[in-house]
Amino acid sequence: MIQRIQTIFLALVALIAGALPFIVHLWTDETGAEIFAKDSMGFSLAFYASALLALIAIFMFKNRQNQFVLNRLNMILNLFLLGFFVYRSLSLSGETSVSEKGIGMLIPVFSIVFLVLANRAIKKDEDLVKSVDRLR
Repeated sequence: MIQRIQTIFLALVALIAGALPFIVHLWTDETGAEIFAKDSMGFSLAFYASALLALIAIFMFKNRQNQFVLNRLNMILNLFLLGFFVYRSLSLSGETSVSEKGIGMLIPVFSIVFLVLANRAIKKDEDLVKSVDRLR
């Protein structure tokens, strides 16, 4: 059942988390240098882990409960990323000129939205299977 709508949502998460942080900048520091995810090993690992969890969840379509749990773990990872970005943007260490926030800081938000939509579709499939089993 790889042709389900949750596969599209999870593929979007894998694409967003796996490629976009390395194309768009996360923020611009006080010197004007753009900071990408590839500049920090922690950010790179977190974004790659999110993309990998989404890809693994795509191929766990036979076990919907584990797919649901894996998506929840991915949401928690993206919430940590988002929390770190908010912390980093609010605690600029004594800069005289304000650094610019990039669109890359919103990548975890988009990932969380698509993961919620995927979980909603997985729940709908699970409810459909349970209702069919009840009729047998």
